Amino acid sequence: MVIGLTVVAIATSAPEFAVTVSAAFRGQSSISVGNIVGSDIFNLGFILAFVAIVSPVAISKILLKRDGALLLGTGFLLLIFFYDLTLSTYEGIILAAILIFYVYKLVTGKEEIDDEEIPEGEFTLWDIPKFIIGVALIIVSANYLVDAATEIAKVLGVSDWLIGITIVAAGTSMPELATSVVAVAKKKHAISAGNLIGSDLFNMLGVLGTASIIKPLSIVQTEYTSLILMVGMLFALIIMMRTGWKISRTEGILLFLFALIRWGFDFLF
Repeated sequence: MVIGLTVVAIATSAPEFAVTVSAAFRGQSSISVGNIVGSDIFNLGFILAFVAIVSPVAISKILLKRDGALLLGTGFLLLIFFYDLTLSTYEGIILAAILIFYVYKLVTGKEEIDDEEIPEGEFTLWDIPKFIIGVALIIVSANYLVDAATEIAKVLGVSDWLIGITIVAAGTSMPELATSVVAVAKKKHAISAGNLIGSDLFNMLGVLGTASIIKPLSIVQTEYTSLILMVGMLFALIIMMRTGWKISRTEGILLFLFALIRWGFDFLF
């Protein structure tokens, strides 16, 4: 679970980071924030729903009380910070600081490992160029993605926000989908749930925090309403995690429907 919340979550959040920061540099705040809100919806409303529909996802108490609570708390914190429709540099620093403290507590904390082997790492010199090449490809593809999304928005006559919360968000969430499918196949549901919750935490704290430190992010009132709906979805998820300490198939279907309704709101307004 800790691996899913940290190493896997950071890796699968790399596209969101690259796209959001790239859009922030260009002054396209709607794509920056819309990408994160949309990715969180996609991760929890579609991917986690898919995992739960395939097989109910067991929820540990520590995942709910520590990570789930922080996820919901971060959602409310974003509502407070964005109340004036702007995420300032100072507020971004606060978000980033919370993430650093959270990761520190995860890495240094002690918790029971339920009869699960901890794999030994096998580092080779080839890992360094692979890492550099991987990061470079992500940065380059992020710029192409933002350019393409902007042009699509112009052709369709829709807002940057709608493109960011749908097409861009779905695209940057593909690593989370791939990771979760593999985790389900290997019956490592804790990694799957931890990866999705961890990715959303990194998106809201790390990605938005970093982007707003680079350049304050601004949204409009309808986009703020979309943030409120996202927090409502997080609240519903926490309730589902607590009922029976699992996310059942029925709850997975409800999450999926909630996500469709959420996207429907942005298409209508």
